[in-house]
Amino acid sequence: MPAGSQLPRQLEDWFASRGWQPRRHQRDMLAAARAGNHALLVAPTGAGKTLAGFLPTLAELIEAPTNRLHTLYISPLKALAVDVQRNLLTPIEEMGLPIRVETRTGDTPHERKLRQRARPPEILLTTPESLSLLLSYEDSLTMFADLKTVVIDEVHAFATGKRGDLLALALSRLQRFAPGLRRVALSATVADPDGYRAWLAPHGDIDSVALVQGEKGADPDIAILLPEGSVPWAGHSGTYAIPQVMAEIETHRTTIVFCNTRGLAELIFQQLWKVNEQKLPIGVHHGSLSLEARRRAEQAMADGKLRALVATASLDLGVDWGDVDCVIQMGAPKGSSRLLQRIGRANHRLDESSEAVLVPGNRFEYLEARAALDAVEQGELDPDIFRPGTLDVLAQHIMACACAAPFEANEMLQEVRAALPYSALEQDIFDRVLGFIADGGYSLRAYDKFKRLTLGRDGLWRVTTPAFVAQHRLNAGIIVESPMLEVRFKNGRRLGRIEEGFGSTLSPGDTFFFAGLALEVERVETTDLIVRATSKQARFVSYMGARLAITATLANRVRAFLHDRSQWHRFPDDVREWLEVQACRSALPAPGQLLVETFPHEGRHHMVAYSFEGWNAHQSLGMLITRRMEAMGLKPLGFVANDYALAVYGLEKIADPRPLFSPDILEHEFVDWVQQSALLKRAFREVAIIGGLVERQHPGRKKTGRQVTFSTDLIYDVLRKYEPDHLLLHAAWADARARMTDVGRLAHLLDTAADTMLHVDLPRVSPLAVPVLIMIGRETVAQGTADDALLLEAESIAAEAMRLD
Repeated sequence: MPAGSQLPRQLEDWFASRGWQPRRHQRDMLAAARAGNHALLVAPTGAGKTLAGFLPTLAELIEAPTNRLHTLYISPLKALAVDVQRNLLTPIEEMGLPIRVETRTGDTPHERKLRQRARPPEILLTTPESLSLLLSYEDSLTMFADLKTVVIDEVHAFATGKRGDLLALALSRLQRFAPGLRRVALSATVADPDGYRAWLAPHGDIDSVALVQGEKGADPDIAILLPEGSVPWAGHSGTYAIPQVMAEIETHRTTIVFCNTRGLAELIFQQLWKVNEQKLPIGVHHGSLSLEARRRAEQAMADGKLRALVATASLDLGVDWGDVDCVIQMGAPKGSSRLLQRIGRANHRLDESSEAVLVPGNRFEYLEARAALDAVEQGELDPDIFRPGTLDVLAQHIMACACAAPFEANEMLQEVRAALPYSALEQDIFDRVLGFIADGGYSLRAYDKFKRLTLGRDGLWRVTTPAFVAQHRLNAGIIVESPMLEVRFKNGRRLGRIEEGFGSTLSPGDTFFFAGLALEVERVETTDLIVRATSKQARFVSYMGARLAITATLANRVRAFLHDRSQWHRFPDDVREWLEVQACRSALPAPGQLLVETFPHEGRHHMVAYSFEGWNAHQSLGMLITRRMEAMGLKPLGFVANDYALAVYGLEKIADPRPLFSPDILEHEFVDWVQQSALLKRAFREVAIIGGLVERQHPGRKKTGRQVTFSTDLIYDVLRKYEPDHLLLHAAWADARARMTDVGRLAHLLDTAADTMLHVDLPRVSPLAVPVLIMIGRETVAQGTADDALLLEAESIAAEAMRLD
């Protein structure tokens, strides 16, 4: 037993009363705390990870009770905080400990928030955004002065993004308030433990963070569901398997059916109800549903009242129900880490296998599902990419600090640099961020509404007027959604929100599926969509949200499958035949090779590049290549893309595709395209909101999405014209490049294309091209609504491709 891992008697007795023994990693976490070390715990779901994180807190509060705030627990999801409170209260109540545990999120009542600041509980469960708001109050130093521990759950979910930037800055501030503060992070899926240890540590001091590894649990039991006929040529919803999915639900206690998009979740829910002959209780859960609707579904699951819940990434993380004994993934998982996370929602017993079923949408997705299964079996996770912190988040954090108390610039810079994402922040960039908060920048400094900070004669920066403090607290936050419309019944009951872009296509009398219901529009108001239930045929809501792209880890495994014939015996007969005919009629790319096929089809000339760089990168590449084709007189008509390939079609034959893939396309067409497209404006809208330049809400009223967009577009146009090197324009460019276009993968593809390209000119469509070719003319069709005509078209193209003559 490690030194310092001895539990207080009350905790030992509690474990014994349950018939349990503390696991090794739980004792190791206690030993790390006794030694005063920060700690990263990597342990599979079901290993008692959350209890391990809180064990040192419980031990310390038993040995030295306090009525001050002792531990902060940070969760990426509001629901996760609620779930942990429920699980944590059980041992506390059973041991009769005088420890208060409370949650604080955006949904916490105002009176409770006030009380929590005046008389905080010993353990407070919150989110990165709510913590940042707490730090904006004058009494934050008093509130956090005696803080002993911060526990960050599911750290992999946000450490590498903007929410991680905000949390890293908050941790630096807390460490200044409470120098002895200990940091703890928990995760089930971490590919780069040292990267997370450095992110967690003050000043990136990796040696100050103990790595605690949990025992390996039983290997998951993962199956790939194959159709009763053949694996489909196209589609990525898996709706062909709905009867088989329903059969799985019927034979399990409780099933979570994961979908990669909100629209697909609504579709699968409706499809399951059509074949639900036993009328089993099935629910739906995604981020656009109202809080009430989500809580009802979560409570019904916790109470064992649902047999299945159709969900999106809203349940990827830690809402843990012990009765879930099967997880079904509709469509490809897109990443091995995500798949493991979702499998972890089943079972929660370390010594029993979690059961999962993958439902690939098409033949490429079958290969991806097989690749994901192999990766999980071999313990290969997707890489975590850490990058420098963003400047819009830094501006928001500095404003929060200023709301709490005046500050000296150099002290603030040192505090900011203690957070790893900002450890290399240069003085001049920091000064520009300060200047931006102080007056908005050169082009905007004539307007008082942008003068949020003032430098006093005492050398301290302070908020110019109290109105800016109220404005900050009302508008702070990192998650910027598309402009939304509230969906509600006439009686006021809210169902959730849909994006304004989709809502603008609706008129009274139109029908759509949402929250598991068929709804008819009664009227459209400024920010609300008033609806009633209907039995009419309805369409599915579409969303602009970022689409999950296949990770490089899985893409590389799929490439290897294509090249390595010794693997093909593992595939279904129709998938194996597909690859064999492709090898015979054209070629299969080797790992690292870019296969490009050209062929005529239905009076047009087609080019298909099998680059496996993901949908987002292929969308960007399609736009760039068609622009270059236009300039070269090749008369492009359009393009379609999936995760595996890009197909471009036009009126002229592409004799040599190499010039279309030259790296300078990123210097010329890319810059030109981004500046002329809505891409940069959307990115600017986000950084302007996060950076505090534009308000989402005013005291007493909330701006509509259109009003916010109009404000940001106006400022964007002014800055583009008069101050093109403005801080926020640079931040918007960084966002547009890094997040919206997968430009890193794109750059790698273009840098290597000339040396790795294998061009095959064919007399007709190839087998490998069928899945992407079927998408031409179908890009706007809602997922899963493929009709008989589409299926006939797929079979027709496939028959042509699979002929060996």
